Amino acid sequence: MIGTSNTNNPYGEIKISTEVLEVIVGFATLEVDGVYGMRANLTSDLKTIFGRSEHTKGVSLQADEFGTSVDVYCYFNYGVNVPYTAQKIQENVKEQVFHMTEIELDEVHVHIVGIIPEETAVIDVLTANDLELGEEIK
Repeated sequence: MIGTSNTNNPYGEIKISTEVLEVIVGFATLEVDGVYGMRANLTSDLKTIFGRSEHTKGVSLQADEFGTSVDVYCYFNYGVNVPYTAQKIQENVKEQVFHMTEIELDEVHVHIVGIIPEETAVIDVLTANDLELGEEIK
């Protein structure tokens, strides 16, 4: 649990779980144009197995006496400006976490683990549409 900067209120202490922060980071990352999706890692796979949120996939948060930092593992769409998109992720993640929790992240590390070609994205959309309609993909 991480305390907010507003811990001295007359009603009691406010603590936010790391999972809540990871969900905020995941959504903030996916909001950025050019991000195809998040990459699961061993930690997020274990969280899913034990019934924790799927929305923390590709996010790893570290909080200690030196501050709070987050690692984001994601795929980009082919053709995007990689440094620009990564910086937009950093900005959006820091902004959304602060806006929603009043917690300032010290660092946001963006790990681009792959580039997804447009053809793959189209196939994924078609596959998802077919599965929603109950058709079997051959």
